[in-house]
Amino acid sequence: MSYIGNTPISVAFLTDTFSGTGSQTAFTMTVAPANTSSVLVSVTGVVQDPSTYSVSGTTLTFSAAPPSGTSNISVRYLGIPASGVTTTAYRTVTDTTATASQTSFTIPSYTVGYVDVFRNGVRLAAADFTATTGTTVVLATACTVGDTVTTVSFYVSSVLNAIPNTAGSVSSSNIVSGVTLTSPVTAGTPTGVGVLTSGTLVNTTSGTSVDFTSIPSWVKRITVMFNGVSTSGTSIPLIQLGDSGGIEITGYSAIAGASAAGGTWGTSTAGFPVGASTISTAANLLYGSMIFTTLGSNAWVGQGCFYATSNYSMSASGAKSTSDTLTQIRITTTNGTDTFDAGSINILYE
Repeated sequence: MSYIGNTPISVAFLTDTFSGTGSQTAFTMTVAPANTSSVLVSVTGVVQDPSTYSVSGTTLTFSAAPPSGTSNISVRYLGIPASGVTTTAYRTVTDTTATASQTSFTIPSYTVGYVDVFRNGVRLAAADFTATTGTTVVLATACTVGDTVTTVSFYVSSVLNAIPNTAGSVSSSNIVSGVTLTSPVTAGTPTGVGVLTSGTLVNTTSGTSVDFTSIPSWVKRITVMFNGVSTSGTSIPLIQLGDSGGIEITGYSAIAGASAAGGTWGTSTAGFPVGASTISTAANLLYGSMIFTTLGSNAWVGQGCFYATSNYSMSASGAKSTSDTLTQIRITTTNGTDTFDAGSINILYE
């Protein structure tokens, strides 16, 4: 037969088959139907009127025993009721008629703090009743005979696998392998990977050196910034790294110089030089920054770019491996005796 549209779909109804004995009236079905009209019952091919049988749960009972025969009783389910469905009452209401001077009322189990109490339709304030046992409510004022006391309790649910907002809620076993949390947010100040933390600005108007100490062990990159820095002599400013053992003054492989004519390049093993040897910091103000990045295992590389007010552009680079974890940085001069007399220096780390 031809048709228009999609191919027709056919579905077989669930059917139970029984064999009559001539005396048996009750038969056990596979599914409990909603009522007698939810099944189509036939005996020896003849459909039975629902008035000739009844259903209770999974039991089918005939008013008269069907005749003897093999598979001569057919029960076809016209609809199968939903199964495995559970419901939760989120609100339970209980009405009680009070006796004279009654104050205590027993109600269905409730969660303390989640019950409302009404007296003759008026909601009572928290001070007007006590509900601390989970099964009783005690009024502060005794009832008059015939008063209606209504309690409304509420179902309380919780999420078992939620992560609480408390320290230590997540252990290392719950962290994906290869991801390291190296520096948490503490005391309201964000620090750590990807977050820049500023040191304390130092005005370079006196002294022969500037030290930045207490640098956290998790730091992977440090930026040293010069803003109009000047010294009293011609000695080149020098940046040195340090650890718990102090500032290290040897073992550097570093170079710096000026790109303009008249500038010379020079190397240093005592620190990272800033600028060219022929450019006097007594006559110039230095602006710029130098970035130090760790390669791991206490190995650091640095690169920087600076500007001198006599219109020189200077660059610096180098490497240094500290004896232990870096914890401090010093800015001084090559001869260690020239003093700072202008500008400011600060660091950023992350």
